[in-house]
Amino acid sequence: MPHRRVTEQGALKAAVIGAGAFGRHHASKYRGLEGVELTGIADANPEVRKGAFAAHGVAAVADWRDLLGKVDLVSICTPAVTHAAIVRAFLNSGAHVLVEKPIATSLEEADALIALAEETGKVLTVGHQERFVFARTGLLNFPDAPKEVSCWRMGPWTGRGDDVSAVLDLMIHDLDLMHQLISGSVADVEANSHTEMGRFADEVSATLTFKNGSVAKLETSRVAHTRRRGMRAVYGDGVIEIDFLTRKVRNTTRRFLNALELGDPLGESVAAFVKAAQQGTPALVRPEEARQALETALLIDEAAEFSGDIPRRMQYAAYA
Repeated sequence: MPHRRVTEQGALKAAVIGAGAFGRHHASKYRGLEGVELTGIADANPEVRKGAFAAHGVAAVADWRDLLGKVDLVSICTPAVTHAAIVRAFLNSGAHVLVEKPIATSLEEADALIALAEETGKVLTVGHQERFVFARTGLLNFPDAPKEVSCWRMGPWTGRGDDVSAVLDLMIHDLDLMHQLISGSVADVEANSHTEMGRFADEVSATLTFKNGSVAKLETSRVAHTRRRGMRAVYGDGVIEIDFLTRKVRNTTRRFLNALELGDPLGESVAAFVKAAQQGTPALVRPEEARQALETALLIDEAAEFSGDIPRRMQYAAYA
């Protein structure tokens, strides 16, 4: 079903659910877009609501349900375990939805949301904002897959995102990018994990073997002493390595890459979401792609679930 455009009469009404670290930024992005009016913010924390009202001058409510049926667009920036229920409610109320990653915490939830977006004709997109950075470099345009991809994303403990593992919290960014670089399905997963601060894994390393023979190696930590973030892709004609903190790029291939410009990926993501809703066109990050990243994340979590610090290897013939 084609997406139905929002009404063209007057400014589009937008809301943000969850006014924490990401939600505050979403609210600012909406306020900076012409033709969009930020009309509501929801957060259960009274101090956060007070700060949101002071910063944006719009109604800040405790219960997100108070905003159902009152907005055209909504960003959902709540803990991952709440995503499915809130996305479902706003799609049913007639709003287009941008939900922060992950799309949900189970494949059943993700499939139901994708089907509902199709049924209602509403845009559903997911906050894999780093896709915009990669798209500008041209790295996603190469016709062949790399032979091997390594991604590392490490940082100190912040207390955010601890309702899920570091895979669903952090590594899922790299899984989304990895699936853009390597098409096809995952045939084999090897993973190990370490839990330090809460109920779920805080450090995870995984090796994925794809059906086409490509290999992806990923490391994620939210309890590291120092920040590290980068990737390395090995092609038949050389290596491309990116350090996202220093913004240095090493390219020994014959492939042309545009300069690494981090820009404002969140601003681009919100603007692209609004444009998709206005024009009735698909967003850059389709929900089916977010589901693919979720599926691989859950495979990694499953492989590492009982391993502790000992690797556990699992093969997924059905997934291949």
